[in-house]
Amino acid sequence: MATIAFIGLGNMGGPMAANLVKAGHKVVAFDLVEASRAQAKTDGAEIAASALAAAKGADAVVTMLPAGKHVLAVWNEVVPAMAKGALIIDSSTIDVESARAAHALAAKHGIAAIDAPVSGGTGGAKAATLTFMCGGEEGAFAAAKPILEKMGKKIVHCGGAGAGQAAKICNNMILGISMIAVSEAFALGEKLGLSHQALFDVASTSSGQCWSLTSYCPVPGPVPASPANNDYKPGFATALMLKDLTLSQDAAKAAGAATPLGQHAQEIYKAFEAAGHGGVDFSGIIQHVRKLAGTP
Repeated sequence: MATIAFIGLGNMGGPMAANLVKAGHKVVAFDLVEASRAQAKTDGAEIAASALAAAKGADAVVTMLPAGKHVLAVWNEVVPAMAKGALIIDSSTIDVESARAAHALAAKHGIAAIDAPVSGGTGGAKAATLTFMCGGEEGAFAAAKPILEKMGKKIVHCGGAGAGQAAKICNNMILGISMIAVSEAFALGEKLGLSHQALFDVASTSSGQCWSLTSYCPVPGPVPASPANNDYKPGFATALMLKDLTLSQDAAKAAGAATPLGQHAQEIYKAFEAAGHGGVDFSGIIQHVRKLAGTP
């Protein structure tokens, strides 16, 4: 089995690293947060003194970090120290340009690279059922796939450098828009006297069917596993959805694409976060929708 460095052990990275340990890999991990390092050690990882120390001698390095600037800072530190022919995977959700810059840095030093952001949330990270959207050369993808398969259920090669990030941004723009649409429908149904279950039973088997409805319903009852049944504890926090919608709008402006619904969704989530709900699951946006009509 491979020696894998894992840098970034938060709500997503920690469980992902733990699954690599379960698969029999030697995992050398690092995070700036002491509690995250302690949990990784409990999960069976060896803890390094720094990101650089973790990466030295590793067959592959996985990073899971907050933003493009963090990814580039870590890659600039660790990539020059990696062995020629080693592999580096970034599973953060970042802007496409930063992802492409990271690929160029890796290529300069003879390191194979993949951008591989994920979908599936903390539940998918723990259960190893994540979807990985991958960008990079065919050879790098082939090398990364056996590692990613230990952390996810579906591994998709989306194209060249940055294509994984592009797919993630587009997917999450759909998700943000559709959750608002579902929330508006339930808020309207409440005003019209429809029960949550009645609307769910109709829409979930009709043309309104979508993941935001059938897997992550924003009202309690119809989907027991949805955060709506747990006081909207994330899950996928509003602040993270706003981050992804902002990435989509930045990308749209750079590419010259028109995304008016994506822009409006960003504005709605921005208002929800500004009201102090950044830590609430993004499906809690129904609370904001109700307030727009003066409904508690």
